[in-house]
Amino acid sequence: MSQLQTRPSGETPEASRTWIDRFFDLTGRGTTVAREVRGGITTFVAVAYIVLLIPIILSDAKDVTGTSLTIPQLTTAVALSAALTTILMGVVGNAPFALASGLAVAPVVAFQAAPYMRWDQAMGLVVLEGVVIVIFALTGVRQLIMDAIPTPLKHAIGVGIGMFIALIGLVKAGFVSPDGATPLSMGATGHLGGWPVAVFCAGLLLMFALFSWGIPGAILLSIIVTTVLAIVINAVAVIDPKAWDLIVPKMPGQIMAAPDFSLLFQVDLFGGFGAAGVLTATVVLFTLVLSGFFDAMGTILGVGEEAGLAKDGRIHNLGRILTIDGIGAIVGGGTGASANTVVVESAAGVGEGARTGLAAVVTGLLFGAAMFLTPLAAVVPAQAASPALVLVGALMMTAVRKISWEDMDLAIPAFLTIALMPFTYSITNGVGAGVIAYVLIKTARGRFDRIHWLLWVISLVFVGYFGIGVIEQLFS
Repeated sequence: MSQLQTRPSGETPEASRTWIDRFFDLTGRGTTVAREVRGGITTFVAVAYIVLLIPIILSDAKDVTGTSLTIPQLTTAVALSAALTTILMGVVGNAPFALASGLAVAPVVAFQAAPYMRWDQAMGLVVLEGVVIVIFALTGVRQLIMDAIPTPLKHAIGVGIGMFIALIGLVKAGFVSPDGATPLSMGATGHLGGWPVAVFCAGLLLMFALFSWGIPGAILLSIIVTTVLAIVINAVAVIDPKAWDLIVPKMPGQIMAAPDFSLLFQVDLFGGFGAAGVLTATVVLFTLVLSGFFDAMGTILGVGEEAGLAKDGRIHNLGRILTIDGIGAIVGGGTGASANTVVVESAAGVGEGARTGLAAVVTGLLFGAAMFLTPLAAVVPAQAASPALVLVGALMMTAVRKISWEDMDLAIPAFLTIALMPFTYSITNGVGAGVIAYVLIKTARGRFDRIHWLLWVISLVFVGYFGIGVIEQLFS
């Protein structure tokens, strides 16, 4: 984090600060308007793919009546809900976190809820998920749970998220692929090949170089330059569009498109329990709450520490941040976008210097613009944005030095937390494995005084989470 700005002698602290500085406490957090704007733009560029990816996931499923949602409907819903909740996070939570439809939640809605109920009923369960999380936040239960997590595990969560988002970047760019002879391989066949991967490598090297030289806006500048390179290469070379993943880099045929608000407020809160049965609907709701709760918790802890919001293991404004995260799920369900949550790509903006809610406001405004400028959202390919995720993952890895690796009581839970996030593609799985291992090891060594009573409860919840398949079979 940069040093705090100094004030001219003779001026009072408030007299030397603009209203926007005072509102977001820019000086107090050692940042500037320019840095926050840059960070907000960078976060949007890194997370903009969600505006395209979530509609693809949800539109690929049919509800119990055989109805599918359309891409225009879902694109508007995802962009609108992300804009509203991200701006709310910036203004109320004053944190550089973006919120958007969660990648861990959307598949649950599409493939666990929709086959057994109508879309409005599935979105009703999403709204109920948000209500549960808000209640946890307002009553202090959620913050109590976060405070109960041992500090070394909090550091491990940050490191695990770093590895997770780096892997996301590598996979989306095509540098790493699950399609080879091994679970993961380099490229699609064990070797690197193709122009898209070359664009990613060029962008990654450029970003590393600019960042190491201390160039302001290194991440954003690299993304822009790499996007231009990708557009040029795609125009002159013969490339299979599928090789670019979701976004093919080319100039759009039109700049603006009218948004489709037809999914807004299409919600049936309790209809899912009648349509799918109480047990099935409850299992879906439990999965939604658990995924939304702990995915966001891990992201807030990891990215918040990287943003300098943590003090003595606690995140500044945590109560507000957690409440807004729960409201994000309610807004997501109400707009038809599935649950919104704090996204790990917020780390890209933090890596660019974002430290306050001003960056989130900038990101939110860009999400709002995306509703009307949908064609432009298809300009930046994953190969141009993914280097930011790899670089930020490397930066978040530095927290590993804060873990006492010589203490096996902590080292084993920390390792499981870090390893299982990228290995299982889930923040929730990593948090759950780490907590269960910590409680188990402390219990085996008779160190009950080191186990916060809430960790017992959390461990039992995670045991149920990991064994949900067996539980479903027992009661089916």
